[in-house]
Amino acid sequence: MNTLEIEDLRLTLPGTARPVLDGVTLAVGAGETVALVGESGSGKTLTSRAALGFLPRGAEVEGAVRVAGQDLLAMGARELRGVRALTVSMVFQDPRTALNPLRRIGDFLTESLRTNLRWSARRAGDRARELLDAVGLDERVLRQYPHELSGGMLQRVTIAAALMSDPALLLADEPTTALDVSTQAEIVALLADLRARFGTALLFVTHDLHLAAAISDRVCVMYAGRIVEAGPAGALFGTPRHPYTAALLASTPQVDQPRRRLDAISGQPPDLRTALAGCPFADRCRHATDLCRAEAPVSTAVDGGTVACHHHTRLTLEGITHHG
Repeated sequence: MNTLEIEDLRLTLPGTARPVLDGVTLAVGAGETVALVGESGSGKTLTSRAALGFLPRGAEVEGAVRVAGQDLLAMGARELRGVRALTVSMVFQDPRTALNPLRRIGDFLTESLRTNLRWSARRAGDRARELLDAVGLDERVLRQYPHELSGGMLQRVTIAAALMSDPALLLADEPTTALDVSTQAEIVALLADLRARFGTALLFVTHDLHLAAAISDRVCVMYAGRIVEAGPAGALFGTPRHPYTAALLASTPQVDQPRRRLDAISGQPPDLRTALAGCPFADRCRHATDLCRAEAPVSTAVDGGTVACHHHTRLTLEGITHHG
């Protein structure tokens, strides 16, 4: 059984002409890492928050979101609080937003276990020391305040906090954006190690394709609220089948390649106030045809993954998508 299952999720906000999330379907198996990549505004964070049951007020929601077999969309507030406390945890982009600057790290780490599971202070403290050791921090951190720690140390603390209740699913929403490059690599390596050690399923949200390739087993590429391509990380990055995936790769610098001018993706993502008749990427795609502008492509199974493009077979055979 998959730890996370999202099926045909549609989320519409007041004042929009089309869904913000439009038929999103993905799954994360036990001990698996799935990366969700795409430009800002593509729907990545909304998708990850749906796995916590955090949906915008006034939103119209269709589809299913299941974590460890439990349907979150059918739950009441009390049941959702239980899931968030015990089954699924989140690591946010900026660790400073998750920490109270007036409270010690030890209080932050142990509060959930003492409140939700009624653990004793000693038992919760032992668990906190165990997790701090797992993320590479000394137990002296328990007595410190957030301002006494670096950004990388704070992110390690929030990762430890997310693992305190031994959740089945860990959501990481751009967890390295606020960090320098060397610290980013350390955090990604740490998440991969912890995933293997604790068997936790991981949904890793990022706009950084290199990070996605480094940590994930599978990758889902989002555009305008839809997953346009998904598949094993190696295959997807080696031979992208959707023009958007190829364009993202072509616009990303490669440290092991000769210096060159990067290809920019022209235009802007579609406005939520405008209804879409065809492929959402059509206006920015150099390979778009009249069919693309008139009819939305359906997701098609290909080599262990999926792609939503009318011309993916021809473009892949001609090597167009491979070269961006």
